[in-house]
Amino acid sequence: MLSRIGGWHRNALVPACIAIAVGTALWIAAAVLTGKREPWDGSAYWTVAYPAALLASALLGYFYPTLTWRWPLLIFEAQLVAQCVRNGEPGNLWPIGMVLFAIVALPGMLTAKVASRLKRWAGDDEE
Repeated sequence: MLSRIGGWHRNALVPACIAIAVGTALWIAAAVLTGKREPWDGSAYWTVAYPAALLASALLGYFYPTLTWRWPLLIFEAQLVAQCVRNGEPGNLWPIGMVLFAIVALPGMLTAKVASRLKRWAGDDEE
């Protein structure tokens, strides 16, 4: 039985799928709320979707405390993919978009790490 799939442990596939689904859903919801092609141009992204993404990062960091930086990075990079799919094309600035979404993911990486430490501190680290 394989314990790794493409370099990922099987137990990382569930949180990875959750992170991708959350990121995609938040981007689409923010786009619908704002009516903008790029939701982060509207206030609903920064007041609703972004805090929700940070909360999801913390929850994933708490429940899946190994290499916690992955979860927020997946959440935010999934938003780039959702943007490209929703707009029908990636555009010629997608590499810059990847970098920008990675920068926007940094606070999520911090919240995920803090949440994983809280889990360890609380003694709730059966994995």
